Amino acid sequence: MRSSLSKPGISPASPLFSSGPCAKRPGWDVSVLSAAALGRSHRAKDPKAKLVRVIEESREILGIPDDYRIGIVPASDTGAVEMALWSLLGPRGVDVLAWESFGSGWVTDIVKQLKLDDVRVLEAPYGQLVDLDQVDPERDCIFTWNGTTSGVRVADGDWIADDRTGLTICDATSAVFAMDLPWDKLDAVTWSWQKVMGGEAQHGMLVLSPRAVARLESYAPPWPLPKIFRLTKGGKLNEEIFTGSTINTPSMLCVEDQLDALAWAQSIGGLPALIARSEGNYRVLGEWVAASDWAEFLAEDPAHRSCTSVCLKIVDPWFTGLSETDQAATSKAVATLLDKEGVAYDIGAYRDAPPGLRIWAGATIEQQNLEALTPWLDWAYATVKSQAPASAA
Repeated sequence: MRSSLSKPGISPASPLFSSGPCAKRPGWDVSVLSAAALGRSHRAKDPKAKLVRVIEESREILGIPDDYRIGIVPASDTGAVEMALWSLLGPRGVDVLAWESFGSGWVTDIVKQLKLDDVRVLEAPYGQLVDLDQVDPERDCIFTWNGTTSGVRVADGDWIADDRTGLTICDATSAVFAMDLPWDKLDAVTWSWQKVMGGEAQHGMLVLSPRAVARLESYAPPWPLPKIFRLTKGGKLNEEIFTGSTINTPSMLCVEDQLDALAWAQSIGGLPALIARSEGNYRVLGEWVAASDWAEFLAEDPAHRSCTSVCLKIVDPWFTGLSETDQAATSKAVATLLDKEGVAYDIGAYRDAPPGLRIWAGATIEQQNLEALTPWLDWAYATVKSQAPASAA
């Protein structure tokens, strides 16, 4: 192997490479929260104005059309997706796309919880993308833009028909603010603050196109809707949700933190700069993978490789000859060793994914930290392999 058992001389300035919650923006300090509207009703004038700013600054940075509604909703990205599924689905057949754990979770909700009659499940194994040509534009479609646990993303929205009659519901939580989303192709889009922008947990965002609003106002689901899922009032869209009046009480501390993240994004050049930072980070890892004799991308097609959640598999023949249990233990040992050294936290593969590593490369990560990390990856793998029992080696 090209890797050495000698520890690298330089460590990343920050060991934070978690895929969620993700690293704060460069230069973040707790003092940025000093102006938070604490001890206030979130419905009071000034606190509500902060919520409205989150909505409008998100719209500006992401280029969301003026006639799309943007709401702050409870329960993070999961809550936002659930609101969309339970409120919008039913009047048409549904295509559910899954190529990693979160997409599979939406399959479970639709098939086993909502129990819709006309559902087609299009699935692909970890590392691959489903055949997008199979998607029927006359059916509703649910998909993740970026598979956080597989590192596989859709390359663009060209596969979504402009004259579709079904709705597209897109879980974009690890894509938004790092990838260019074609809003005209998407009818319901969700994300959470703690992903790409490094915000704090619990708060989700839900964007609805005019077509999605029309569905909500023309169709009432046959199942009971919990209060936190209700997007309509008296048969009309509850506009309050999309003008800063959240369904449940938000954390104004988290709101202040999100405003700081959005201000940082604007200060560096908005969405183009965020995308460039993430793609630059991905290239650092890509160059290292190209020279590695033990690691490869889990995503098989370069066109579909994520620039945020970079998932790696181990291809060293020694490793692939191990049992599945030993492969998982070895991968975990590599991540644990890097954690112990204070070099990289939380980079083990997702629990349902194949054994390997997962490194966040979104816009809040500094490129020099990834450059410093890669020699440590080689060192950690070589060290774990050298310590394996003779029977395993």
